[in-house]
Amino acid sequence: MLSSLAAVGVARCSLLVVPNYHRQGASLGEPAFVSWLRQLQGTGHEIVLHGYYHERARRVGESARQKMVTRVYTADEGEFYDLDYDQSLRLMRVALNEFTAHDFHPAGFIAPAWLLGAEAERAAIDAGFSYTTTLRGVRDFGGGRDFRSQSLVYSTRSDWRCAISLFWNRMLFRRLARNRLLRLGLHPPDIDHAGIWRQICALTVRAVRTRTATTYHGWLSDEPVPDPRHPVIA
Repeated sequence: MLSSLAAVGVARCSLLVVPNYHRQGASLGEPAFVSWLRQLQGTGHEIVLHGYYHERARRVGESARQKMVTRVYTADEGEFYDLDYDQSLRLMRVALNEFTAHDFHPAGFIAPAWLLGAEAERAAIDAGFSYTTTLRGVRDFGGGRDFRSQSLVYSTRSDWRCAISLFWNRMLFRRLARNRLLRLGLHPPDIDHAGIWRQICALTVRAVRTRTATTYHGWLSDEPVPDPRHPVIA
């Protein structure tokens, strides 16, 4: 995916790393993976903390809304959707210690499915993260700024989700044509679906004609004041 994106002009992006995906073991416990991440970081990519386990256990007595958000929308992966402050802060600090031990210092924390509850967001700030993102924008904790830009993102869990994703993202791309920040959120399975990947590459080619590829941290660091004359893509 990264080599394909680089071939069309996206040389750097934000890479969301899960510390222990579905409790299968520490991702940074794999030396080859750590070495690969270091190489990517050295070429300008940003390492971002993405949850901890990337899963949320179902609970007794959940409301219809909780079930809809955590089961239908995100397939039991909304880990920080309603996690309390203490649990959130503990997981974030454990993750930061693991990442720091390998010389990674993530500035951003992005919750799985962008579901970051109020208590978890407070924990992210207290843990020292400088930003997060939601489905609809980028939130700069330090500067107290919100940059509105709904992310293009694909759902490949079924054929009907793929079809809706193709239609929706084509429309969203057009709607965001004049937005200063254009966001494209990708997941590994996207490249396994030919139609999805063709659209991603086509939209990316169109975007980089007038936009500069960057990372979230780069966006917040280099652009303290939004300038509509020079749009970017992240």
